[in-house]
Amino acid sequence: MKILLNNQTLIKTLRPFSDIGFVPTMGGIHEGHISLINKSIKSHKKTIVSIFINPKQFNSIKDFKSYPSSIKKDLTILKRIKKLDYVYIPKFKDIYENNKKSNIKIEKKFKILCAKFRKGHFEGVLDVMNRLTKLIKPKNIFMGEKDFQQLFLVKNFIENRFNTKIIGCKTIRNKNKLALSSRNFLFSKKELSKVEKISNSFLKLKIKIKNIKEINKFLYKSKNEIENLFNIKIEYLENRSIKNLSKSNKFKGSRIFLAYYFKGIRLIDNF
Repeated sequence: MKILLNNQTLIKTLRPFSDIGFVPTMGGIHEGHISLINKSIKSHKKTIVSIFINPKQFNSIKDFKSYPSSIKKDLTILKRIKKLDYVYIPKFKDIYENNKKSNIKIEKKFKILCAKFRKGHFEGVLDVMNRLTKLIKPKNIFMGEKDFQQLFLVKNFIENRFNTKIIGCKTIRNKNKLALSSRNFLFSKKELSKVEKISNSFLKLKIKIKNIKEINKFLYKSKNEIENLFNIKIEYLENRSIKNLSKSNKFKGSRIFLAYYFKGIRLIDNF
């Protein structure tokens, strides 16, 4: 595994290769990331992982500063992965060397879910993904389905501009069915146990809505009940089509999307 610390080294190293798989991360490497990396290794001659906490996708300075990050720990984990070729750890100036103001905008119909509550977040995500794709020129980019809205927007954006495919991969959960997330590292063991209980309460909704006609009305009622039960703040709890993210009262071809705060930490999921 070779560590690349700047654009010059990155471009020189990757120039001979065309069959590249890419896994973009902001660090806090966990089993979900490892699953993406292994999928890339199986289907590409070369695999590269990036670690870059992109400040432009945070709509809160506090959230940016508290994001769990340890390059040393991440590299220790990544070094254990056989056949991982490269890790790219750029500085801000490497990504934003052309610091032109981005003109990327999210369509009004997609200013829902996280885009509604995190102003400028996805514009920042699409901007950095645009820049990383230009630099790395991967054949495929591997991303998890946990942030399904992000996956949906990045896929539409990147595949319309580059000869690169976005590969969505199943959300990895722990033994108690909690979706793995870098933000989970911010909780104590006791707090994490509570988060697992909250997560399971949401997961049970998927079974309950199977034969309900007015799914979103049911979820609105459930939202208030779960907030009171666990003393949490839920931003959204909605059933939406996986095809276009529009609200749906159909069980088939849709997912429940949710975002909530526990101990001041924002968590998202879909199922």
